Amino acid sequence: MAKQYWRPGNMLYPVPAVMVSCRRPGEKPNIITVAWAGTVCSSPAMVSISVRKERYSYDILKETGEFVINLVTKELTRAADYCGVRSGRDVDKFREMKLTELPSKEIAAPGIAESPVSLECRVKEVIPLGSHDLFLAEVVNVTVEDRYMDENGKFHLNRAGLVAYSHGEYYQLGEKVGTFGYSVRKKPAAGKGRKRR
Repeated sequence: MAKQYWRPGNMLYPVPAVMVSCRRPGEKPNIITVAWAGTVCSSPAMVSISVRKERYSYDILKETGEFVINLVTKELTRAADYCGVRSGRDVDKFREMKLTELPSKEIAAPGIAESPVSLECRVKEVIPLGSHDLFLAEVVNVTVEDRYMDENGKFHLNRAGLVAYSHGEYYQLGEKVGTFGYSVRKKPAAGKGRKRR
């Protein structure tokens, strides 16, 4: 099997495509698209996003110490792309993309109502890394869309048509190929679990 060696680079794909909303007091809210976002701790719930210092939202994030991570669906892909290539210095992204501000419960920055999940985050630390600074934040509230809840109170997030970003392209998540722990789960004994005729 032929392989090539490349110089060091970020080839950890696919990654979640998320829209991060933020706002300075008294100003219009802004949205930045972030492909470098991830979970870093479960208790307390913590996430990170990495942002270039040149981005318009960078100073907003640093000054306010809060933001909302909004998951992206197939229907939101065009808006996510637009928010990643247009600057909030020049345009009102909520208005241009016809998005609705979702009031947050714990912070001042709004979420995006069209997103199925919005994570309200409070910055704990900003770590300079080089081209990007990493914003380490605690999740202080989560808002989910009712239509993905079933009658038993289970949240079916994977029915939302979530989108991932891979090497410059957007992909809708597709076929389920397993569940957590399925590789070590005991198989039912032969004949068990079958209905008798």
